[in-house]
Amino acid sequence: MDKKLITPRMMLIITAIIAAAFMRLVPHWPNFTPVAAIALFSGTYISRKAFAFVIPLAAMLISDLFLGFHSTMIAVYAAFGITVLIGFALRNRVKFGNVALASVASSVIFFLITNFGSWLSGMMPYPMNFSGLMMAYTAGIPFFNNGLMGDLLYSTVFFGGFYLVGLKFPSLVKA
Repeated sequence: MDKKLITPRMMLIITAIIAAAFMRLVPHWPNFTPVAAIALFSGTYISRKAFAFVIPLAAMLISDLFLGFHSTMIAVYAAFGITVLIGFALRNRVKFGNVALASVASSVIFFLITNFGSWLSGMMPYPMNFSGLMMAYTAGIPFFNNGLMGDLLYSTVFFGGFYLVGLKFPSLVKA
């Protein structure tokens, strides 16, 4: 295995991601989880792009083994893949405002994609027309509110924590 991959910085990032993934397994408000923050953080700080996708999606898959699989998983995973891409755009631009904007964008994208996927799957009793799609989006608003709050909180924890670790141990967070 490439020795450059196994660095204290990478171990810190992976440990934080795995710990956050386990947060999905404890009781929480619907959609108030660290998953989008994991994807955003991975895209921003994991230098190998393939690993930036694989690590958070693998963490999701492992937690889904315990939580169960559902018909909209493709939409959920696609939304988090897009969030990793947003993290790529955030690289070298990590500032409070940029992280907050990226977190909000991730929440909106997740809301749009997963509610569309839910509507498209036919698992909800909405008609398969524009009106039904709007009904699905309307029904998802409370979950969006929780998701947005969770994304902002956990992004603050991840990015703020990484910043604070960098102040105490600069060599640990350097790429």
